[in-house]
Amino acid sequence: MFRRIILGVLLLAGLGAVAWWWRGNSRPRLSFSTASIKRGSVVASIGATGTIEPLETVDVGAQVAGRISAFGKDTDGKIVDYGSVVQEGALLAKIDDSVYAADLSVSKAGQLSAAANLEQMNAKLDQAAADWKRAQELFDSKLISQVDYDTAKANFEVAKANVSVAKSGVAQAQADLEKAQRNLDFCTINSPVSGVIIDRRVNIGQTVVASLNAPSLFLIARDLTKMQIWASVNEADVGRIKPGTQVTFTVDAYPGREFLGVVGKVRLNASMTQNVVLYTIEINIDNTEKLLLPYLTANVRFQLSCQTNALLVPNAALRWSPSSLAEISPDARATVSANSPANDPPAADPPPTKEKAQSHKTLWIKDGDFVRPLEVIASTTDGANTAVTADALREGQEVVTGEIAASAQSDVKNPFLPKVIRR
Repeated sequence: MFRRIILGVLLLAGLGAVAWWWRGNSRPRLSFSTASIKRGSVVASIGATGTIEPLETVDVGAQVAGRISAFGKDTDGKIVDYGSVVQEGALLAKIDDSVYAADLSVSKAGQLSAAANLEQMNAKLDQAAADWKRAQELFDSKLISQVDYDTAKANFEVAKANVSVAKSGVAQAQADLEKAQRNLDFCTINSPVSGVIIDRRVNIGQTVVASLNAPSLFLIARDLTKMQIWASVNEADVGRIKPGTQVTFTVDAYPGREFLGVVGKVRLNASMTQNVVLYTIEINIDNTEKLLLPYLTANVRFQLSCQTNALLVPNAALRWSPSSLAEISPDARATVSANSPANDPPAADPPPTKEKAQSHKTLWIKDGDFVRPLEVIASTTDGANTAVTADALREGQEVVTGEIAASAQSDVKNPFLPKVIRR
């Protein structure tokens, strides 16, 4: 009987030991995911998209209606077309001028008629003046009646008025002639500036109608070596962009190549798109190589601040904090309260400013099987990495970015189960 009791006690002790072993090995064992502190450059920036625009464009229109009869030639002697280089005053197009040439002929005939009429009125005035002078002399000698005297005077005054009317007719005829000449000149469309034709909007044989608005025939860019990007920026970011801010941008036409620019102006006329207020930023760019074409889409980065040769840590390391006091190195437990988070609560990275917005943060350094805190000053961030400074911080140190929980049982039974990463 006593022997059975002993065997039962031993059996229960063995089962308890097995249960204790099973429980201890089935608990999740924590390991830390880390990243090395690196030295490099970090740029705080704002992203936006925009369109490359010519610095100055001239819309060439027609002031008279008619049919396009011919095009001019560019500096290479070719018919003007898209991309043609033209000089100021060069012929761009001609409108059929037959109607306006006929109007000019009519105006010339009207001017001749008005001039002849003026000569006739002057002759009549001379005659009326002589009659009036003779009537005065005869009237003084009592040789003509009062009626004849008054008639001679009236004829003289009428002759003077007719001369004035004839002079106004000549002026009107001259104005009609100049108008007809101007309309005829408008049939020849010349380039008002030297530049490159971006758009040709008419063809030979097409009729243009100039009524209330002048129809557009050509769009000419004055100088394609100096261009602009018109970028739309959210109202939350526009306050940090100032004239002179450096800009980098890329275009899909040249993948892998980065271009430079500088902010020239912040336009004040905002627009609203889907309840978002957007401001247009003018970015001046140099296109001396003439690689950039008008109206390309540009992916823009406004460089607000930059740090070179700085110690960089992933932003995840600044957001992570240990979940329990047991994970902290025994030497550091006295200074860390397990009931309060070691770091600020995880939040979105603060927006960068042109001045380095510095804040105190806590990094957790790998210390064997534990971690220990290190107070640092965080400054410039690019959204992925942040520049930090501290006396005890060195390049190559391992900082904790998260925890990996792995169960011994699950590791043995099913190695294909995913690992749980807690940050």
